[in-house]
Amino acid sequence: MKIVDLITWFEAWANPAWCESWDNCGWQIEPGILQEETRVLVCLTPTLAVMQEAIAENANLIFAHHPLIFNPLKSLRTGEAIAEMVRLAFTHNIGIYTAHTNFDQVQDGTADVLAEILELKEVTPIELTQAGLGYGRVGLLEPFLTLQELLATIQTRLAPPNLIFSPSADLQQTISRVAVLGGSGASYISAVAKTGAQAYLTSDCKFHQFQESRDRNLILIDAGHYATERPACDRLVQKFQSLNLDWVQLSQKDEDFRQFFA
Repeated sequence: MKIVDLITWFEAWANPAWCESWDNCGWQIEPGILQEETRVLVCLTPTLAVMQEAIAENANLIFAHHPLIFNPLKSLRTGEAIAEMVRLAFTHNIGIYTAHTNFDQVQDGTADVLAEILELKEVTPIELTQAGLGYGRVGLLEPFLTLQELLATIQTRLAPPNLIFSPSADLQQTISRVAVLGGSGASYISAVAKTGAQAYLTSDCKFHQFQESRDRNLILIDAGHYATERPACDRLVQKFQSLNLDWVQLSQKDEDFRQFFA
């Protein structure tokens, strides 16, 4: 499959037109590779380490969830990470393509993958954006779990380096309805509270957002940005493998930019 055909297939499923106005979905760098046979490296975040991995693996496409370029560039200078990524992309003919908020909304995207990991049933979006699309997911646990069991499940299945949750007087509280949203989802606390969810799994939550969540009788669970979105990258690899591409691999150089001192 040529790169142009892969992108056409993907955009028919997760249209970049669904991208939020503040976001940057689609091609970040396209150095004239559309007619090449696809060798794709999938990652969460396009970094210099991922680029070096792509070069070593003779890949010609880095397919990322996070955009390389968020804001309009005012300059490209030697020693800057984005400038170096651009230089290497054109030197080695490696494209960089991003699926961000369009991939967050679509069926079988980041939110659905997270809901499947927790085995949620009767799943619906936290916030509907258009027919069949929306941000986050909320559903039922079957069987119900105690809060302690839910936290243990998240720790086992997502393996976050640090799992943070709201103060709770009773870890044996029964949890039946859970909401999930990969990446930075604290802005949806109010919407989640209206769904009747008892617990909300997301990431990048601030101090007072845990307070807000507690005040709304919602248990906020922060498993970190990397842990909540990286599984969706693995799902993308599986989808690409079903297309019988020449070569596709999940990056081994993807990074969680947070570390915790033991």
